[in-house]
Amino acid sequence: MAVQSNYSTALISEFLLICFPNYQSWQHWLSLLLSLLFLLAMGANSTLLITIWLEASLHEPMYYLLSLLSLLDIVLCLTVIPKVLAIFWFDLRSISFSACFLQMFIMNSFLTMESCTFMVMAYDRYVAICHPLRYPSIITGQFVVRAAIFIMSRNVLLTMPIPILSSRLRYCVRIIKNCICTNISVSKLSCDDITLNQLYQFVAGWTLLGSDLILIVLSYSFILKVVLRIKAEGAVAKALSTCGSHFILILFFSTVLLVLVITNLARERIPPDVPILLNILHHLIPPALNPIVYGVRTKEIKQGIQKLLRRL
Repeated sequence: MAVQSNYSTALISEFLLICFPNYQSWQHWLSLLLSLLFLLAMGANSTLLITIWLEASLHEPMYYLLSLLSLLDIVLCLTVIPKVLAIFWFDLRSISFSACFLQMFIMNSFLTMESCTFMVMAYDRYVAICHPLRYPSIITGQFVVRAAIFIMSRNVLLTMPIPILSSRLRYCVRIIKNCICTNISVSKLSCDDITLNQLYQFVAGWTLLGSDLILIVLSYSFILKVVLRIKAEGAVAKALSTCGSHFILILFFSTVLLVLVITNLARERIPPDVPILLNILHHLIPPALNPIVYGVRTKEIKQGIQKLLRRL
């Protein structure tokens, strides 16, 4: 231990990512699945962004928020999946210190940005259903700009200390038993005490994600309360249909995240490769499904995509 304590970040200029050390024989099959999901996510989100940009009828606050969600999904996919595929296909396991901590920062900040965007979208649906007459005056283009600034500033400022704290540690080992640079996987390689690092991530993560979840639940509680009071025939189904797509997206996001948290807490009882796989899929499945759900369930977007395809 005395020898290890003399190591420093100056002696280790890069990390090595070891993906699925116990199941390397089926990595090529997994890479095929990840490639298909990656192409689906990039293609679907790009199509959605182009459709909203070109279709004048979609230039509304709700669709601007959906565009923001698609942009976040694209950045998350590009941050994680290409490196994972490079490891699988070309055995490019090395990652520099700066690239590792940059990836860590983007994953943490953009994940919480997505959660915050869902919260703002829930507020949008709350105003649309509970205060329909005031909706045009409350949910405006200026509101979307302010919401976007809030989403970015809050999550960048509060997640920035996570990679900063990790980068200041001294590392004795350079092999990361993961496909990506998560804070837990990286910081446990350090010779130093990582209590502050782990405590900050725990508090910041649960504060950001937890507050968003509470506000989302409150918004939908008020929506449900108002909807149940509606007497007109078919009005309940119409009101709920406007929230259906958003609710499904939140369900995708929350379910995968919850499973990931549970598997990390029960790490000693399950194979170590399971949390690694779930972590990768969490950055891939919601981005692949989000635009598809909105494209299938939202009439205006479906019509916009059809017009876009006719132009091609």
